Amino acid sequence: MSKRDYYEILGVQKNVSEDDLKKSFRRMAMKYHPDRNPDNAEAEAKFKEAKEAYEVLSDPQKRAAYDQFGHAGVDPSAGGYGGGGPQGGFGDIFEDIFGDIFGGARGGRGGGSGANRAYRGSDLQYNLELSLEEAVFGTTTDIRVPSMQTCESCNGTGAKPGTHPQTCPTCHGNGQVRIQQGFFAIQQTCPHCQGSGKIIADPCMDCHGQGRKEKQKTLSVRIPAGVDNGDRVRLSGEGEAGINGGPAGDLYVQVFVKAHPLFQRDGNNLHCEVPIRFTTAALGGELEVPTLEGKISLKIPAETQTGKQFRLRGKGVKSVRSANTGDLICRVVVETPVNLTKRQRELLEELDLSMHEGGKKHSPQEHGWLDKAKDFVKDLFEGEK
Repeated sequence: MSKRDYYEILGVQKNVSEDDLKKSFRRMAMKYHPDRNPDNAEAEAKFKEAKEAYEVLSDPQKRAAYDQFGHAGVDPSAGGYGGGGPQGGFGDIFEDIFGDIFGGARGGRGGGSGANRAYRGSDLQYNLELSLEEAVFGTTTDIRVPSMQTCESCNGTGAKPGTHPQTCPTCHGNGQVRIQQGFFAIQQTCPHCQGSGKIIADPCMDCHGQGRKEKQKTLSVRIPAGVDNGDRVRLSGEGEAGINGGPAGDLYVQVFVKAHPLFQRDGNNLHCEVPIRFTTAALGGELEVPTLEGKISLKIPAETQTGKQFRLRGKGVKSVRSANTGDLICRVVVETPVNLTKRQRELLEELDLSMHEGGKKHSPQEHGWLDKAKDFVKDLFEGEK
């Protein structure tokens, strides 16, 4: 079976730069490396294919021969350029890749060897439930958070006070061991010290040699006014403690707002339903409606229908990200009277009779709907003939 084009394998163009070529191969190697895909024959085949392609294209002489003659130019059995020559950045990139896969021995953000590298602590998340009022106006609250903190007994060394960790005799403090596997050598985590580069003969009794232990800490959190569901407040450095002196992670307090009995929030606006009496809807009037800041008078004009909305400017939520304040939108619902007395029923019957005699002028929507319904039924039956 014919080989695929090396440039196609790595997903690059023929004019690709050395840096971009390296980046492309690095991505593929990280994705298909056998140690990341155990018992995956397809991934192993793709890894070998990418490795072969990069070995050729990373070498200027081999790449030139390949560009001119194709696979025959770099196949020793075909008499082309196939032997010797510089390896370009092949060894370096494998060292970089295996550093990412296995933990590395070339240092990182903390510098130094893999064993002595400082690792940043993990970020944590705390879910905080708030009332609508607390979210709208802001609040300060105390939370208790479990997290891994530096052991005070051993100051994070993991060794019993008065003793010190010893250098691992297997990896000599590197945290990695080098294993030769055919064509290339790889770095793997030292099985003796599990990558720490140190052996603790006499562990700390408090943290059992970990250098960190779980503790409960109480933090005061200020929640700004206007936060909503899903918003997060970051507390820098309040996450888990770092390793080997690395910085602590952050704590993210995620906000969840409880349902309110009267109001529903939509962005910076608040919505509420206001039931009104049948007579108020017909004759008009005033009623008090609640807001988050107290009661306010709402004027209901005569002949108000169910669904009519009244907007109270500036009575919503002040945005947490700007100076804008939303509105309170009140939707009126006309309530049908219930539990009528005999006299009330008689009065309503008299009213209904007088309204019926008045025709369409008292109930224009009802009569308009009935006319449309009649026209619809008429057209339906005429269409069937």
